[in-house]
Amino acid sequence: MEENVKIEFIPRDTLKSDYDWANISFGDERVGKARCKILGDTLIIYSINIFPEYEGRGFGKTFVEHAKQNFSKIIADRVRFNAIGFWEKLGFVDNKDGNWLYERK
Repeated sequence: MEENVKIEFIPRDTLKSDYDWANISFGDERVGKARCKILGDTLIIYSINIFPEYEGRGFGKTFVEHAKQNFSKIIADRVRFNAIGFWEKLGFVDNKDGNWLYERK
């Protein structure tokens, strides 16, 4: 599946936004988006929104795996209780401040 998933980051300057956005597409279909901030080699993920008809198909995981290949540090901001397992499975650790952290070794 990953070879058919396209992640496109759109810089906040382009959108005149406080956030960088990432479009998540599968083939020609946009399946979701992520609200982030790119700070050099660090990515802060505020939310990953996979559209309901595409949920449960691994698109969120694929986005995070893509981010792990392209950023040395990723912060999952204010992780909800019901999403902790998702971040743990992807190698993130509790930063003890509500955020979960991944650092490439």
